[in-house]
Amino acid sequence: MRSKSFVKDLYALIPLVLSGLLCIGLIFVLQQKITTDISFVATLTNLSTIFLSISGFTAAIIMIYLAWVTLHMKGARVTAIEGLSKITQKMHNFRTIIDLLMRSKMWLPGLKEYIDEEFVGLTFFDVKEFYKGKSKLAIEFLQESHHYEDTENLYLEMKSLVLTSPKEKSVPETIRYPNMYDKDMVAKWLEHKCGSGLWYYFGYKYGSFKEALDYNAVFERHQEKIMTLANAIDSEAFEDSSFNEVFLAKLGEYMSKEVIPKLWQVQARTDKQLPSMIKYLYGIFLLLVLAGVLSPLLFMLLGLPIITLVIGYSVVISTIFFIATSFYQFVMKEANS
Repeated sequence: MRSKSFVKDLYALIPLVLSGLLCIGLIFVLQQKITTDISFVATLTNLSTIFLSISGFTAAIIMIYLAWVTLHMKGARVTAIEGLSKITQKMHNFRTIIDLLMRSKMWLPGLKEYIDEEFVGLTFFDVKEFYKGKSKLAIEFLQESHHYEDTENLYLEMKSLVLTSPKEKSVPETIRYPNMYDKDMVAKWLEHKCGSGLWYYFGYKYGSFKEALDYNAVFERHQEKIMTLANAIDSEAFEDSSFNEVFLAKLGEYMSKEVIPKLWQVQARTDKQLPSMIKYLYGIFLLLVLAGVLSPLLFMLLGLPIITLVIGYSVVISTIFFIATSFYQFVMKEANS
């Protein structure tokens, strides 16, 4: 893979190297021509107006295109931010539900103390990634004989959902609701399908866990609040739901399959960097303006040495050569990105 990447980078570098060599070669040849042919200076001077017009026209087209793309990207970004705000609020509501469930009395006696005190600092991600050997606490946890009918894993998963960073180890007294979630945290939630535990414990395997998970022990006012939050997440999906094991399973499945993946996708859109093609065109625009427009203009206005035109002509010609040899690569790269 590294060999292929090196060859690809080298292939992309070739047009730049050749263009640089062409520029140096042209400067040398034109300078030699000036010293051997006095009339050649007049020829270069007469071409300056035409050269300036062509460079200016080309630079203007690129400038208009860059302005149009920038406005289009700004509109797309505004739309993405609006979508991010909505999906982030859904995640806020879901995490509030999880916080209420965690603090409820639906758990077996001693479970919360067992996790929060005996295994303080242990996270759901540590347990899921025990094979990496980064957490001795996770290996110790997995080797122990638990007495909570495996519901300790659901509790750890819920803890991961009320945290806001993979580096956090304990649940804060008051959970935080950031304007934008840490992308590393969203990646962890997505990777380990956080939320699907509700579907597994209250849906797929509820018959095995119903004695260990008493959802009726959740305070009635909290049940009402949870249902209100769920309807705020998606009124159609949870319209006819009641607070029971079916609802909890459905909520977990909805969040793990719909909300968290969309949260990752929308955040990726808002974080999108400037495309390589835009940087490429701006570089060409800058060279055309400096070498093709300003250089001849300053030569005519200020009477600068003829070498000014020589350098300007050489840079613009080598830039055109660079476009001819590299444009296809940039187009293909953007098309495949």
